[in-house]
This record gives sequence, structure tokens and C-alpha cells, in this order.
Amino acid sequence: MTQALDIQHTLTKKIKPDEDKLGFGIHFTDHMFILDYTADKGWHQPRIIPYQPIVLDPAAKVFHYGQTVFEGLKAYKTEDGRILLFRPEQNLQRLNRSNERLSIPYLDEELALDALKQLIVVDQDWIPSKAGTSLYIRPFIIATEALLGVAPSTRYQFMIIMSPVGPYYSEGVNPVKIFVESQYVRAVNGGVGEAKTAGNYAAGLKAQEGATDKGYSQVLWLDGVHRKYIEEVGSMNVFFKINGTVHTPALNGSILDGITRKSIIQLLKHWNIPVVERTISIEELYEHHAKGELEEAFGTGTAAVISPIGELNWQDQKISLNGGQTGELSTKLYQTLTGIQNGILPDPFNWMVEATAISSHS
Repeated sequence: MTQALDIQHTLTKKIKPDEDKLGFGIHFTDHMFILDYTADKGWHQPRIIPYQPIVLDPAAKVFHYGQTVFEGLKAYKTEDGRILLFRPEQNLQRLNRSNERLSIPYLDEELALDALKQLIVVDQDWIPSKAGTSLYIRPFIIATEALLGVAPSTRYQFMIIMSPVGPYYSEGVNPVKIFVESQYVRAVNGGVGEAKTAGNYAAGLKAQEGATDKGYSQVLWLDGVHRKYIEEVGSMNVFFKINGTVHTPALNGSILDGITRKSIIQLLKHWNIPVVERTISIEELYEHHAKGELEEAFGTGTAAVISPIGELNWQDQKISLNGGQTGELSTKLYQTLTGIQNGILPDPFNWMVEATAISSHS
């Protein structure tokens, strides 16, 4: 599908924030991308416009039935001035898998990637260059049909907004304390846990509040049926190093197929470090700790890349991992992945995609 991309440049550029005070998802670039969908035309009218509020009818289905999906990825500026994206085709493939689960029409991935590159080129001055910074990119789709009947929408908008962000950790990669959640569940097999949709995150807020009140950074989610098998940590995938082998919960229909997760598994195999995707119970994890076999644990995701776990609290049983220090493997994974993303280290997997304007859609 080839459609002319209309670009409307802003007449009033924003003042860019101090790169030392970016935070995460606070500031937004000068422009955004929009693509419309109607049942009769399909996806149409791709355009880049000045960043602005959107106007929706109060009856828009996104507000009432949560028909929405999103993605998150980053762009990096290298020392030689190139703009690199980390595995963007994986994000768009996953977006379409989420679309399928939420009954949202298939999105042309090539068109979306071209539009994303065009948007980055238009706002390339917003990509921070300081170490640890990047341009966070949020593609999302919302159902816009103004009709309260419970059925898939016949109208949608696909949008991309971007935000310059600082390092997720202001003082380096430090271990966090995790509360094992036994009351609430995030998702179940057959639900929408493997889709990247807003409801999954709303479902986790109550438990996160409780964990924060107890002094913990995140929640470790257990499965929704038996309440014993480990699934995710916060909104990240989770890994455990046990006796030299790295274990991570197998994808089971309620766990998100994380792109960082996939990349970590590839890196471990590349280094000939044994890695196993399987079902892991919280009891088993505690037994390994009691035997001195649980060496490291960490979460993985786009925002933090690697988040080491220093303490777990399950039913008031607290255990410390690796003496509460960041493990050797966690450090190596973080440094390698961020080095590849920033163009500092070689990219043996061809993960990085250079962002340049695509003339076929302009």
C-alpha cells in the first residue's frame, strides 16, 4: 500500500528541555503522526501534523470498551550522528498480534515503519545525545466510532507520538525490591495478557499501589489460576540465573512476548550461556535460594532494558539476591544491549535499523 504522506510543519516550535532533566514520558516533540481507518476506505490519509490535542466524541468506543493497543520503542543518536531504531519491525508485528486479539484491523507494517522514520527525521533535533538518553516512541491505536453498542469499532486512528527521555536509572543500574503479589492477578491464559493493551496495565495499578506503600518498587505477578507460577515483574519479563543456567517463564498466552526478552535470549545463546523457557513456581525459586543456587534475577523491558532484583518478599518471607548487589550477568547484558542500541558495540544480529526519510511515501 502506497499512500502520499502529507507533512504539515509546526509554525511554533517548542523549547527543548534540559537533557539532564528529561525524566520519562514528560516532554513531547513538535510533531505527531496520524492515520485514519473507516470500514469503507480502510487505513487512509497518513499525515504528520504539529503535536496537539485530539478531539473525540464522548461515545467513542475506546472510552467505554477499552479497544486500544500500543507499542513502545526507542531511537538513539550515535556519536557519528546516525539515528538508530532497535528492532522496530518486531514492535509492528506485535502491534498487529495485539490488533488481532482486540478485533482491530490489520495495519500495513511497511507503511507504519516508513511513517515512523519520516516522523523521526522531521523531529530529529529532539533526539537527545547525552549518554543514557534516547527518543521514546509510542505508536498506538484507538477505537473512535461514536456508538455504545458492544461490538468492534468501525473507525480507528493510529497515532505515533515521541518523547525525549533520560536514563531509566539516574544513578546506574541498581537492584530493586520486589513484592510477590498473591491477591490480585494481571492476566490469564485466554484473556488479553499477551496483547499490549491498556487494560492489562490498568489491572496492575492496585497491586502496584499496595507494593509501593510497603516500600517495594514493583510487583512479581503469579499466574491467575494456581497463584503459584511466576509470570512477569511489573510490566517487564523476568529472568532467574540458577546454577549457571538462566530460566525465564515460557510464553503461555498471558505473558507478553517482550522484544527485550527475545533479544536477551538471543544474546545468552550467542554467549553459550544455557537459557531455558519453562514454567517456574515461586516455591521452587525459594527452594533454590535456600540451597544457595539462585544467583541473579532481573526484569527486562524497553524502558529500563535490565532491572536487577535485589530482594523478594513472598508471604512475608524476604530473601536477598546476590547480596542485594547487581549481578555480573545483569551488568554484562545491560552494557552489551545498550552498547548495541547506541551504535557503540558491534551488532552481530542486525537488530538496529537506521532511520532515514522514505521517498516512496512522500
